[in-house]
Amino acid sequence: MPEGDTVWNTARVLEKALQGDVLTGSDFRVPQLATTDLSGWTVAESASRGKHLLLRLTRDGETPLTLHSHLRMEGAWRAYAPGERWTARPAHLIRVVLRTARSVAVGYHLHEVALYPTADEEQHVGHLGPDLLGADWDADEAVRRIAEHPGTTIAEALLDQRNLAGVGNLYKAETLFLRGLWPWTPVSGVADLAGTVRLAQKLVASNRGRWTQTTTGSLRRGQTSYVYGRRAQPCRRCGAAIQKDEKGERITYWCPRCQPRPAENPADNQAGNSTGKPAESSA
Repeated sequence: MPEGDTVWNTARVLEKALQGDVLTGSDFRVPQLATTDLSGWTVAESASRGKHLLLRLTRDGETPLTLHSHLRMEGAWRAYAPGERWTARPAHLIRVVLRTARSVAVGYHLHEVALYPTADEEQHVGHLGPDLLGADWDADEAVRRIAEHPGTTIAEALLDQRNLAGVGNLYKAETLFLRGLWPWTPVSGVADLAGTVRLAQKLVASNRGRWTQTTTGSLRRGQTSYVYGRRAQPCRRCGAAIQKDEKGERITYWCPRCQPRPAENPADNQAGNSTGKPAESSA
């Protein structure tokens, strides 16, 4: 999943392939940049901010520029040697091609592709919360931002990039399972919000530098997660069937036994539904 660690890893791939080199050509297959030519620009830095990828470009006498892209669910960048076949995805998914004397970087199915002065970066990513993998990661600030909206569910709070940048559906689901939290628990009902934030950051950081994402500690196929991607499979702790709720790109997996719905009154202990989903979404 293209979450904070994937974007960080992708930034390192582009750093190795492009940083310090002068672009010999560029090809933008998005309408807003179709006529843009970055030949002669030097790739000064490849950086990530949460789920956003930032390629910073310089050229003598010119205002520094940032090429900004977002991977969302399907995006990817790949680096090839000149003359090597581009085999990662079908050609019709290519959105950006950047060439240097020693490498070619190809961006597939990218979103939010934009080019703007580097000085304006904060206008585009300044709204993001503390970056889970950034040098300026601030857990206290992330907790403060989440706590400002006590009625928001903890699942939505973790996904909100304005609170903390880098958590997606995978790390959301795994964090909540490990904390024993029902995904629709309001922020106000989370006893240890700081502990939840710290765990989310720890999980994302643990996969920095590798492409196989694991929260269980195992890298073996089918054993890398506790609940994510395991609908109807037995919980690794209690054996109950893992549940899945899907609304657009918001996908939630959870164990109804390990992550029970908090009881609002004594009757809830007997009247709760078997899946643990909120009543309003079970129809």
